[in-house]
Amino acid sequence: QVQLVESGGGLVQAGGSLRLSCAASDGTISSYVMAWFRQAPGKEREFVAALTRIGGGTGYADSVKGRFTISRDNAKNTVYLQMNSLKPDDTAVYYCAATGKYYTENLNYYDHWGQGTQVTVSS
Repeated sequence: QVQLVESGGGLVQAGGSLRLSCAASDGTISSYVMAWFRQAPGKEREFVAALTRIGGGTGYADSVKGRFTISRDNAKNTVYLQMNSLKPDDTAVYYCAATGKYYTENLNYYDHWGQGTQVTVSS
């Protein structure tokens, strides 16, 4: 069973950048569809970005399209989320997730979750 650990969160000013990392152990990330979700205070957890197993296909929420990039390094068994042009609305706890099923943006189909990393964007 894959274990996921996020890092890279922090406090940044609006317009700045952060790169989140999700290190996987006890599993090979190339075997999974990998995704990032986020949850802001008082709101439901929402989809941010996902990456297919093969071919490097990606999907993004409209709110982050053109600003965020999801990628993976199979040699390091790590998935990244590069976040540029950050806005205060991006403030949330960001979660890495994995599923052995088909590509989906529905959080209910993700079996494995990290503990989350806080991202705070100040105006």
